Amino acid sequence: MNGKDYGVVYLVGAGPGDPSLLTLRAKELIEKADVIFYDYLCNPKILDWSSSHCMKVYVGKIASKATYSQREIEEMLIAKAKEGKTVVRLKGGDPFLFGRGGEEAEALKKAGIPFEIVPGVSSALAVPAYAGIPLTHRNWASQLTIVTGHEDPLKESSALSWETIAKSKGTIVVLMGVERLAIIAKILLKQGMDPLTPMAIVSWGTLPYQKVITLKLADIGAGSHPSIDPPAVLIIGEVVRLREDLKWFEKRPLYGQKIVVTRTKEGSAKLAGKLANLGAEVLEIPTIRIVPQCLDENQIRLLKNIGSFYDWILFTSPTGVELFFKEFLKLTGDIRQLKGVKIGAIGTSTARAISLYNLPVEVIPEKFTSVDLARCFSLKRIKGLRFLLPRSALADEGILEFLTSLGASVDQWSLYDIQPETEDVRGDREKFKQTGAHWILFASASSVKYWYRLNLSCHDTSLLPKIISIGPQTTRALKELNQEVYIESKVHTIDGLVETLLEELRGNKQKD
Repeated sequence: MNGKDYGVVYLVGAGPGDPSLLTLRAKELIEKADVIFYDYLCNPKILDWSSSHCMKVYVGKIASKATYSQREIEEMLIAKAKEGKTVVRLKGGDPFLFGRGGEEAEALKKAGIPFEIVPGVSSALAVPAYAGIPLTHRNWASQLTIVTGHEDPLKESSALSWETIAKSKGTIVVLMGVERLAIIAKILLKQGMDPLTPMAIVSWGTLPYQKVITLKLADIGAGSHPSIDPPAVLIIGEVVRLREDLKWFEKRPLYGQKIVVTRTKEGSAKLAGKLANLGAEVLEIPTIRIVPQCLDENQIRLLKNIGSFYDWILFTSPTGVELFFKEFLKLTGDIRQLKGVKIGAIGTSTARAISLYNLPVEVIPEKFTSVDLARCFSLKRIKGLRFLLPRSALADEGILEFLTSLGASVDQWSLYDIQPETEDVRGDREKFKQTGAHWILFASASSVKYWYRLNLSCHDTSLLPKIISIGPQTTRALKELNQEVYIESKVHTIDGLVETLLEELRGNKQKD
């Protein structure tokens, strides 16, 4: 095989931790990669963007422990590229800033492997920003020094001039220095740095469990500082004084809250995104998955000429809307075939899904339950009218019974089944067992059923989650399992569920 047949290796910066700080180019390459070699500090959520065929290999290092040596990593990159694979080497932060990306690029060049460097947002820049500390400021600092703390400052031939660093008038950022924190502080003090120089230590920066400690350099030198677990970034300089006024990350409404979401894998990801943007640490533990059901021959016949057979279609979930129109358009190819058929929706989320097809929704109940949807017809003359309910195989019979009692003719189609989710790709089930959570959100009765089948008992009973239910059916399912519902959402939607949590926390703050 000659060089022209080789695949390309992309040395990609994965950013500081927050997945939303990944570059568009990095996301594009992760999506098309055949193989991804990723580090310890790469957020696992980033790997969700990879394809189902992608091979993912963990090559991380924690302190002195490494899964593979640097030479072995370079050899694997070269070997996969020679197989013609598209290879992504995913490195925390930026690949060329204390990330040994330069060494890997040299090895690829020597082997004749084509490569590309994709810069990432470095923790040296992002972590201070998330802590509310500007690295430069016209009134405080016009110079920035970034150094690695991984090098032992006491060794005889240091590559760093600690005397020069100590006398610099700007901001100093130290990466990978938490294990040598006291030694670094003593060296800087010995070299003449002012003991009153303010300093910040930020651990797990940009992530929901970010922790910031501010103190003076002398405190570190004297050893009177709390223990900090890596990864951590050290920021030294007068700009640290600005943190009290400029801190923003910890002020987000759900900061400090650990929340479990239990929907489908896709639904959990969407809800988790909403919660993460509000500052929460989210454990995604999907309990259910949607399994589409095939239509039988009679249903296909009816669907092809639906306007001739039904007066109303009532949708009770966005999933039902999506699957119905997928089959309908595949068979008819023309949304105008629904002319004359009126549409009802259980709530605003379902109505939004219908609006994507530019169809009007005639009926939405004030309370978003299937029974309340049926009650919308209690004052209408529907005797002899024909209704279609495209829904889940596990849907309750309340709406069917109510409409039938009013003299309507009702067909119920099972478009999808709900089955237990067996995968736990990120290991959030184990995290929950180890650490617990503040809250657990249930958005359906089926997610309740399968959650309790998992039997995820917390090892640490000091943080047992309070339960928030999306609505009456979900609450009923919880009570049948003797589970205490802390609060039920007034508006039975995902947005309503989130707003209920926010209102509860706002109320707690006012009490405090």
